[in-house]
Amino acid sequence: MNRRHFLRLSAGGIVGGTLAIGPRILAGEPAPKPTQHPLWKKLPRWRGFNLVEKFMFPSRNKPFVEQDFQWMADWGFDFVRLPMDYRCWTDPKDPYKLIEKTLAEIDQAVEWGRKYGIHVCLNFHRAPGYTVARPPEKLNLWKDEEAQKQFAFHWAAFARRYRGVKPEHLSLNLVNEPAGVSPEDYAKVARRAVDAIRKEDPQRLIIADGRQWGREPVWELVPLEIAQSTRGYEPMQISHYQASWVNAQGWPLPTWPLKRGNQTIDRQWLRQDRIEPWKKLADAGVGVHVGEWGAYNKTPHEVVLRWMRDCLTLWKEAGWGWALWNFRGSFGVLDSDRTDVAYEDFHGHKLDRKMLDLLREF
Repeated sequence: MNRRHFLRLSAGGIVGGTLAIGPRILAGEPAPKPTQHPLWKKLPRWRGFNLVEKFMFPSRNKPFVEQDFQWMADWGFDFVRLPMDYRCWTDPKDPYKLIEKTLAEIDQAVEWGRKYGIHVCLNFHRAPGYTVARPPEKLNLWKDEEAQKQFAFHWAAFARRYRGVKPEHLSLNLVNEPAGVSPEDYAKVARRAVDAIRKEDPQRLIIADGRQWGREPVWELVPLEIAQSTRGYEPMQISHYQASWVNAQGWPLPTWPLKRGNQTIDRQWLRQDRIEPWKKLADAGVGVHVGEWGAYNKTPHEVVLRWMRDCLTLWKEAGWGWALWNFRGSFGVLDSDRTDVAYEDFHGHKLDRKMLDLLREF
């Protein structure tokens, strides 16, 4: 389906130029009919980027930018993941009181997704009781009843808010990169959130990140009938070279293929280590998507491009989509501040044309 046809089909969901979202607008509307082939079993090969305007409170709690959606669509991309910190829309004195102003900014991103033919995936980068970022949460999502109660409450609020938006247009990605949790505990918490979402919107597409920072598929989630999201950061010596948040400043200058002692890390290694375990899950009827991937701006650019080509080739062979971290920023195609790139001026931004052209190939 081309973009113009998509927008024509989407027009019925827009009222007076505003997306028909939110409990006030959708009250009384019938729930959408189930699709013949549920998306969770085989995701489209959506390709795009993470937008990080709300991924870390208070330093990152800005409105999303319409121009980002427009440029992505113009370049042929069709997917946006929004990793968000729940504190952005939560009253600091009451975890059950939501801030409408912030929620309206998320509404706007969902609307722009519909306007430009881009699927929007909402993710809790920080959830009540769990985050990969600093500082850690005071509660433990995997063990504390109160954290699980808040987690389900927040997801139910989002599900209710976007009831009626087609699953082809919007998905909910439960929690970013769970780690240090058993498969059983993860599945228990996920089920509670899934049940809360489906009580409000039975047809909503739900995606769960793999365990151990997204690296491991979770077979215990299969009965929940949700898709799963993996990562594309291996080997870390490529993707996180000199990244302070993983204490990588002392790592040796990376190459691709990469030598690790007597071992060669190359495309075949990626296939065996990163593709095959997830392909088994996909072959069992679970949709797979690469929710984050990319390389920090300290890795030599030509090394990054060779590594990216191998990753993209493998994902295309597997039929999986992906979302680069990020669009504008140190991993992205715009304003990445690499010292070894001849940037092109693009509407006042610094465009990494080589990286963009590579992504568009796949």
